Amino acid sequence: MASVLVIEDDRNIREVIAAALARFGHRVETAGDGPEGIRKFDAGGYDLVISDFRLPGADGAAVLAHIRRACPGRRVPAIGISGTPWLLQGAGFDLVLTKPFPLKELLESVSRLTGLRTPSEAAA
Repeated sequence: MASVLVIEDDRNIREVIAAALARFGHRVETAGDGPEGIRKFDAGGYDLVISDFRLPGADGAAVLAHIRRACPGRRVPAIGISGTPWLLQGAGFDLVLTKPFPLKELLESVSRLTGLRTPSEAAA
């Protein structure tokens, strides 16, 4: 399964996303703000990043810009999540989900962007 970094300042949302991804076999790391997310990204190899847009310290656009600069030869897919998705237009995310979003939509998006199937997809 995929190694996913979830960057979200709302602890409840962060934990729900992490639990859902872990339940379907993904390895998940979390960060509560932009700088922590950047540090964790630099320290580990991730297959996908999920980032809120409005984050303390560095917003989602700054986090994404760092990810793109840090991996010039490898494009790490990134999903932007926000209650204000119009702020993400043109930011360069591979996909934008509007909060609140169905967890099924998130799981399907992770599968599509990583090219890895979820266990439920593999069983079908």
